[in-house]
Amino acid sequence: MLVQKHLYIKGDVIGVGFRAWAKIQAKMIGVTGWIRNIYDRPDIFGDNGGVEAVIQGEEEKVKRMIEVLKIGSPVSRVDEIEIHSQTPREIFEDFEIRK
Repeated sequence: MLVQKHLYIKGDVIGVGFRAWAKIQAKMIGVTGWIRNIYDRPDIFGDNGGVEAVIQGEEEKVKRMIEVLKIGSPVSRVDEIEIHSQTPREIFEDFEIRK
């Protein structure tokens, strides 16, 4: 069954290659969706911004991707991930980095 999660990733995740690393992880795990930096949501991320992502795929693969993101890349620091379940409105073909 296809599931979708909308994530807000907080911590030292901008300017450290986090999005490119996440794209590689998504390909290895087999999930689709997108990821982008967000600077204009201080209500969620504070003054320094954070990363927003949508992860789509089989439930176990999505859970695995979230666990990998919680650990973060070798040069990032993930403090918290806010996770929201969503009903998929479109089917993503791959995992992309959005601007």
